[in-house]
Amino acid sequence: MADLAEANIPVSDLRDFVAKALTTQGVPSEDANTVAALMVEADVYGYGTHGVFRLRQYLARLRDGGCNPKAQISVASETAATALIDGDNGLGHLALSAARDLAMQIAKEAGIGWVGVRRGNHAGPLALYVRPQADAGMIGMASAVGSANHVPPFGGSDLLLGTNPFAISAPSADADPFVLDMATTVAAMGKIKVLAQRGELMPEGWMVGRDGAPLTDPAKRSEGFLLPIGGAKGFGLSVAIGLLAGVLNGAAFGSDVVEFTSDTTSETNTGQFVMALDVAAFGLGRDAFAAAAARVFSEMRASAPLPGHDPVRLPGDGKTAAAAKRRAEGLALNPALRRDLQHLAKDVGVPDPFTV
Repeated sequence: MADLAEANIPVSDLRDFVAKALTTQGVPSEDANTVAALMVEADVYGYGTHGVFRLRQYLARLRDGGCNPKAQISVASETAATALIDGDNGLGHLALSAARDLAMQIAKEAGIGWVGVRRGNHAGPLALYVRPQADAGMIGMASAVGSANHVPPFGGSDLLLGTNPFAISAPSADADPFVLDMATTVAAMGKIKVLAQRGELMPEGWMVGRDGAPLTDPAKRSEGFLLPIGGAKGFGLSVAIGLLAGVLNGAAFGSDVVEFTSDTTSETNTGQFVMALDVAAFGLGRDAFAAAAARVFSEMRASAPLPGHDPVRLPGDGKTAAAAKRRAEGLALNPALRRDLQHLAKDVGVPDPFTV
């Protein structure tokens, strides 16, 4: 029999634990269940740095007043193809999932739906807010202003940019839709925090210290900078995302961004957007688009790999099967995270999720 300290935890058990933990901080049960489902879904699809790993951060902000536990999500403005959602400083998953659903609803009528979010909060991986579009035969896109500034403008030294992630999805006749979810930095800060939790070093090229030398100790991440992808190109992309997800929505960008981990009392006014594009609006049926995409993807996978390289993969490949396996067999959380969740259960007074 597997050691209980190492056994996988059933998805439903982890989801119930997260929901119960959220309700201890005043989150209504329905909202807690919605957020818990999305948080665990992040782990199910392999985005562990943005899933249950973030629970302690969310609880701290709820506890200290930085996040509103009883948020009333509302539509602040709407046109035929666009809308703006006010997240009421609630848990970010609530506002961004509402934005995703509204964008898809609008796209069915207008061909495209673009929904911005203001007064939101960290909402986990953007893949959660673009994959449903692909599953529905649409193209999805989402982006966000990062929840802390870890990057200076290219050539500068002041921290004025975050990881500012971007995601895009597209349907395919293959087992997996195309789902690209990436930070505009070489590495997401979540990956660095996970390495710190595990006591592992990070590769050179992720961060540099203020002296410009490589920084590899994740425990010293506050002493350096994250590096943008592609140098000045990544910097430019990050600024563009800040304009679309932040400035356009009346949300924070630049020096207005609140460090949501160290400051647990201030409203972050996090900005995001979600887009849904109905491919049928362009005269090509959804099935025809999916078949054409699958054909091109097959050509790419068939490309002979360079010496020393693995076979070509497309963003999203293998996610469907891996998620199904985790749903059936449970989630294997790393030991450091398991210990943290056990301590967290004791702290907030809910049952240990790993006790059988």
